[in-house]
Order: sequence, then C-alpha cells, then structure tokens
Amino acid sequence: MNYKYLFGLLIVGACSSPESVLKEIQLTRDNGKNHELDNNDNFSPDGKWLVYDTRTKAGGIGGCSSIERVNTETGETQVLYQIQDNREYGPGVGAATYHPIENKVIFIHGLSACTAENPYQQWRRTGVIVSDDHPNVPVHMDSRDVTFPFTPGALRGGTHRHEWSRDGKWLGYTYNDAVMKKLEDSTGIKWNLRTIAVSVPHYRANVDLDAAHENVQGEWYSAVVVRVVPNPEPGSDEISYAASDSWVGASGYPKPDGTMQVARAFLGRVADKARKPVDELFVVDIPDSIHIPGPYGPLEGTPDSFPMPPRGTEQRRLTHTADTDFPGCSGVARSSSDGNYIAYQAKDSKGIQQIYLISPSGGNPVQLTAHATDVQSGVRWSSGNQSVIYTWDNSIVICEISDRPFEKRFRRLTARTEDVPANLVWSGDGKTIAFNRWVDAGEGEEQKMQIFIVRLK
Repeated sequence: MNYKYLFGLLIVGACSSPESVLKEIQLTRDNGKNHELDNNDNFSPDGKWLVYDTRTKAGGIGGCSSIERVNTETGETQVLYQIQDNREYGPGVGAATYHPIENKVIFIHGLSACTAENPYQQWRRTGVIVSDDHPNVPVHMDSRDVTFPFTPGALRGGTHRHEWSRDGKWLGYTYNDAVMKKLEDSTGIKWNLRTIAVSVPHYRANVDLDAAHENVQGEWYSAVVVRVVPNPEPGSDEISYAASDSWVGASGYPKPDGTMQVARAFLGRVADKARKPVDELFVVDIPDSIHIPGPYGPLEGTPDSFPMPPRGTEQRRLTHTADTDFPGCSGVARSSSDGNYIAYQAKDSKGIQQIYLISPSGGNPVQLTAHATDVQSGVRWSSGNQSVIYTWDNSIVICEISDRPFEKRFRRLTARTEDVPANLVWSGDGKTIAFNRWVDAGEGEEQKMQIFIVRLK
C-alpha cells in the first residue's frame, strides 16, 4: 500500500519532549453544566464555532435542556435551542452536529409527550434541525408514525447520532424501532435491535398526527438500510445489531467503473460458529432513490416486522475476525474523504488494540498502528487523508499514513494526563482539534465536562 507523506516537519517521530506537545486551551468554563461534544462533527463550516449539548450525568440526553455553541477564538457561548422546564425524564436534547456547508445543526430531540412513566427512550426520539440565525426554531427532520397502517418514508421509533454526509445531501444515523420494542415486550423475544437508517430531503412522508403526540411530522424522507434479525445463523453474515456507523467518503467510494457509490460503514454483530456475538465491520451500499421497496418487505414495515431496506441496498461484510484468537472490531468506523479506506479498531496478534485500514470494496486489512498498549479511541482523518488522530496512552496522537516505519510515523500532540481526552473532532481546515475533559468544578461539586482545543503548528 503506497501512501503520501504528511505535514513535513510536523511528524518527526514517536518521541515527544514536554516542549514539543501542543498547548491545551480550555474553551468552556461554566462549572454549572457539562459541555458534551459526543464524538460528532461539531465544528461549524468556517471552524469558528463548536456545537455541544449540556446533558447531565444523572439524566443523560433525557435530562439535557439545551444545545449550545462556543466560539473557538473568544470563548463566547450561545444557546441555539432551549427546552423550557425540561425534566430528568425528558423530552431532552443532545448529540448535536454541524452541517458541513450551511450554518445549521441537527440533534436528538425526545418526544414532547414525555412523562415519568413514559420517559425519553432510544425508540422515542427524532432529529431536529436549527439554523444559527434562527435559534429555537426547530425543524423536525424525520417523520414518525407508530399508528397502523404505517407510512412509507416515516420511521416508527427513535433516531440517534445523526451525521450529515460531507456533501450535505444525506443524513445517516442509528435507529431503534418502537413497534418492535412493543413486540419484544409482548413475546419475550429480543426485537429491540439497533439498526441504521438514512434520510434525504427530496421527498416528504406525510403522517397523521395523533392525540397522544407519538407521531411527528418531519420534512425529510427516511428509510432503514440495514437488516437485523434477533438470532443470526451461526457462522453467517446475518447480524443482530448495527451501530458505530459513518459515511464512506465525501460522496461515496469509487467503483471499478469509475462511478461513486454512496455507502455507510458500520459495525454489525454476527454470531460465530459457537453462537457467541462478534462485532465485524460492514458496509451498506445505498441507492440514489430510497423510496422504492426492496425484496425483503415494505419500507414502512408491518406490526410484526421491521421496516425493510429499499431496492438497491446491499450490505456486505468486510472483516472476518470471528475465527481468530482475538475476535471482534470496535470504535466508530470512519472513512477517508476520498472513500478509499475505512479505519476501525481490532486486536493484533498479541491481543493489543490497534487501528486497521480496509477498502470499502473488500480485500485484506492493513494494520496502521503498532503500539505496545491499546489504542483508546477511534480515528479522525485529516482533510487531505494523509494522517489520522486518536487517543493512546492518555494522549492525543497523530499518525501519518505512509510506508515509513511506525516509530517514525506517530507523535503525541498532547501530554499524557491522568484521564483520557474524549470525543476528538478535527476542524475542516485541519488547524484545530477539539476534545472533552472532565474538570473539577469546586469543592463538594461533581466534575463537569469542558471543551478544550489544540492548534496545530
């Protein structure tokens, strides 16, 4: 595998003196609340703002009342969306991410009909879009219809960790189905299976609103694109769970004929030959049109079956670790912007967690890192695909993509600390890395999550 070198003198080797690490700048300082980046695409298109949520430790997203942003140059904070009188049980907001081109964000929003008896849940939430210049004016992205007969283009549960495609034309996310959760409760069979769905703004799924406020009218058209089953056939490519997903490339990956295929990479849970669950890397090819039903059933599902993928979807398994000494993949599957490689985590022959690269078309994976101890997080790619950042040994590390010996390809960007930096995100211009740290909030107060940045030389 041939790679280009990165950044010239920035990557000088594995050894970093205290003088060579970058200065950490603390952006947020309000000790009254958390500032959670949640491992999303938090930088605004111009790189001047970072969007975050203020979830609580006790209530999580359900207990979070606001979506905010902080200026990366001045530290000024602004509220983009606020729920008045939110409770620990909801509705709640969280997991915000910026559009790559336009000044707007999308985030999770719990259903308005939340009570202590029927709180915020994985299957009771939608995606809401808010523009920077119109704060507190929500636009519901995905329609929700849990009243039979269901509506094609509307989902029946909850969407989570929304991600814009890098051209801004799609949204992808994980999904839990409320109808199948209800079936699980009545049968005792595990039907609350996380899967993956996508949305496009070309169509609108009109739903009938209900008195209980469980149905939601959204502006985009949605479809589940990954098939899951409660009991995968041992040794097969069937999966019972799909998550840790992201878009492949800025506009897909190159096919042999030179065209680009829109796709989403994810970790899917298979059953090995002994019926033990193993997470493997998959990719799902997504057709240009997602409104045409496929061979597995209706897009909207039935009272006892999942919504099914549209015609032209194809999910493929890329890794086969189940029969190795150290089975399983981990981390968020993240692709280079050219769509040539997907990065993921797996254990090497010594049982140490490393980063691997593989083509979305398949083939043999290539081990990128060779650390003596576990890599601690998934990667973020540079805009030019010449390097990745991740956490290792409680530091943020940068590693160039090249054929040079590994010890010459990586370098610490931050000093080793007691806690691991979390939720790394890299600005589009490649100049700034943002991340979270827990910070003492004062005597007798619990720590608060704050946002830090480092600026690359």
